[in-house]
Amino acid sequence: MLNFSDLALRRGPRLLFEHASFTIHAGNKVGLTGANGTGKSSLFALIRDELQADAGELSLPPHAVIAHVAQETPAVDRPAREYVIDGDKELRRIEQELQRAEQSDDGALQASLHGQLDNIGGYTAAARAARLLSGLGFTHQQQSAPVSSFSGGWRMRLNLAQALMCRSDILLLDEPTNHLDLDAVLWLEDWLQAYPGTLLLISHYRDFLDRVVNVIAHIEQAGITLYTGNYTAFESQRLERLAQQQAAHEKQQREIDHMQSFVDRFRAKATKAKQAQSRLKALERMTRIAPAHVDSPFHFSFRPAEKLPHTLLVLEDTTVGYGGKPLLAPIRFSLSPGARIGLLGPNGAGKSTLIKLLAGELAPLQGERIPARYLQLGYFAQHQLEQLDSKASALLHLQRIDSKASEQSLRDYLGGFGFNGERATDPVEPFSGGEKARLVLALLTYQRPNVLLLDEPTNHLDLEMRLALTLALQDYAGAMVIVSHDRHLLRTVTDEFYLVHDGKVEPFNGDLDDYRSYIQQRNNAETGNDGLSAANPGLSRKDQRRQAAERRKQLQPLHNKLKKIERTLAKLEEQKTQLENALADSCLYEDSNKDKLRELLQQQASNQRDLAQQEEDWFMVNEALEDMDSD
Repeated sequence: MLNFSDLALRRGPRLLFEHASFTIHAGNKVGLTGANGTGKSSLFALIRDELQADAGELSLPPHAVIAHVAQETPAVDRPAREYVIDGDKELRRIEQELQRAEQSDDGALQASLHGQLDNIGGYTAAARAARLLSGLGFTHQQQSAPVSSFSGGWRMRLNLAQALMCRSDILLLDEPTNHLDLDAVLWLEDWLQAYPGTLLLISHYRDFLDRVVNVIAHIEQAGITLYTGNYTAFESQRLERLAQQQAAHEKQQREIDHMQSFVDRFRAKATKAKQAQSRLKALERMTRIAPAHVDSPFHFSFRPAEKLPHTLLVLEDTTVGYGGKPLLAPIRFSLSPGARIGLLGPNGAGKSTLIKLLAGELAPLQGERIPARYLQLGYFAQHQLEQLDSKASALLHLQRIDSKASEQSLRDYLGGFGFNGERATDPVEPFSGGEKARLVLALLTYQRPNVLLLDEPTNHLDLEMRLALTLALQDYAGAMVIVSHDRHLLRTVTDEFYLVHDGKVEPFNGDLDDYRSYIQQRNNAETGNDGLSAANPGLSRKDQRRQAAERRKQLQPLHNKLKKIERTLAKLEEQKTQLENALADSCLYEDSNKDKLRELLQQQASNQRDLAQQEEDWFMVNEALEDMDSD
């Protein structure tokens, strides 16, 4: 368990928290929450021994293995799967020792090391790494590609897979979903639910926290409070605690006012001086109860659009893609006031491409994009954070949009986004990702858009800002299209979903729970009793049977290969047992049997390599079957 005893931590002159005393028991899954800048990441650094506490103590289990996601990824030519396996440091250590033992011809040590490899599942490491990479969205080809070939977001996925590969006792995850799409987030939820160790998770996604954690550690007002349950349970408990605290504060204030009034009235009166002095000492000794703080620092709404045409934007038989190569076609899409659409689909299917087409950043390859005469777009994408003028302030950015507005009115407006006082006039350059995202949203909101196009708008935003954005979007009167892996946002602000997949954009008739099932079924259509697809109701029964027969014919070679692998695996498992029994004979380790021992060890090493290869082949063939089933 992790035991925090009267802990205090500062960063520079700023106190993050103090007098923090609590225990995290083995196997707990803890969500660490609090506003940006309260010390969540610093607490992780403290656990990793990268920071020292200013007071108090933190004790960890002896020899605990702590895993976390590295923030940097070397641009190496190492294959992605091997890079992920590197996360299991004990495995790599044993492999190196085994190599040295083979070079020195130390049979006894080789036998011991092979046993250690077997105990930690070393011979299935490649298959485990492949499953992790597949769950995080890597294709078969990408798993063999060099790390240097991936972009920054995909390298962060590799680092996440490497942390999950580690057989850790404690797993620290700081915003692990930032570079994932919704499909990968859903997979990660399931993986973390099954994780046997102690998990500490920083996340601003309430649905993710609700499904994964069973304890919330909330940092607030320089203190850390533990709540039992998921995030929804925490909100309820915190609200009740704050209500009690506020009632106690108000009662104490009445007592203080009464005592202070007595002191002020009778301090100079001889007959009452001792009583007044007594009350004054009581006031000094009194432990003050702080008032409860429940209000979000963010308050804003979308300014009403100046015009709301009946039809705002139309895509008519439109094809879009890159370099002349179509990605989505044909698209028929229309936006009217009140449309509230969420886009679903796997990573790389074209959701952001569709948003760029709607925004006018990509021109159609074919067909037409028809905007209304009075179309006013509000487009949010992550790249816009880097397009802010780093030398300008938040106030100056807004003044460039509306030079006629008074400075005070613009300051009041920016205050709703958390830019108060000097923060409104500070240069943007040192702003955090969350602050830049808030500023982009502030600029977008100010311009009265009648169409909102939001591509992952909640990345970098804390829970309080997400709540404010959700409330503002609920009252928004224009048309809205959103791409997000924040399911709470999608669930509360959208009315319909479109699925982007296989080069198509089409309505998705279901909710997010249905989409989870859709992903888990690998895009398989629901089948009837005769096994014929219900996804092609326009086909005759004869054509459906013909298609089913063709599909069985296509799959037959893979089924045959799978059966062959399974037969080979059974033989190898039997051989493994025989070799283990032979190596268990103590007489084998006498000097006279050295040659026989070497021969058996070589057979065991060969057997284990063959087993690992066959298990990996079995996994790959199964995935290929699933992929073909989902086509």
